[in-house]
Amino acid sequence: MTLEYRWLHDRVRQRFDSDAAMEAFLPRALTPDGLKRLGDDRYLSAMSRRVFRAGMQHSVVDARWPAFEEAFWGFEPGTLVLLTPEQIEGFMQDERLIRHRTKLQTIPRNAQFILDIRQEQGTSFGEFIADWPSSDIVGLWRLLARRGARLGGRSAAGFLRLVGKDTFLLTSDVVARLVAAGIVDQAPTSQRDKQRVQDAFNELQQASGRPLCQLSAMLSLSINPSF
Repeated sequence: MTLEYRWLHDRVRQRFDSDAAMEAFLPRALTPDGLKRLGDDRYLSAMSRRVFRAGMQHSVVDARWPAFEEAFWGFEPGTLVLLTPEQIEGFMQDERLIRHRTKLQTIPRNAQFILDIRQEQGTSFGEFIADWPSSDIVGLWRLLARRGARLGGRSAAGFLRLVGKDTFLLTSDVVARLVAAGIVDQAPTSQRDKQRVQDAFNELQQASGRPLCQLSAMLSLSINPSF
């Protein structure tokens, strides 16, 4: 079985009272210009928030994040790359923060990652993210996992969704639809299976003109026992 966009659209449309209601529900990604306008401090903040969200309720992390913004001086990479082990230990005593040493240690490492990309590409990190093609979003996941700190697994896609870069998410419902369609046999972990998923999304995008984030949401919505 393959995934056909018309089938997917009609199946999801049944869940809404109108076309307008469905369109209003589906997520939106930032434009490339919007991504480029974001400062690199916002990318480091989003990376760090995603790292802390892993294994925790997102609402708990989000409630603490204003304190993180204050404690880490707005997440400017050029400042935070200079954090010392002694400063990290100081943050471990700050009761406003989530005191997880290993996750705190990722902040200067990811600051260095951002600075390295800036130097290599001669652009801002936001420009680098904005210019990466959606047709190879799994390639960007791979780069983030390889060069970033604790950005493997679902964290790469989660970080990209936080900043507004168009990406699909491999939630349990999305994976269930991909398995039912015969795209993969199980949650994709190998690069081969991730490429198969990317190819399926590329075909849906070509047929629909929709961004990956909307197609991902539609695949998730298509899993419903009442259908």
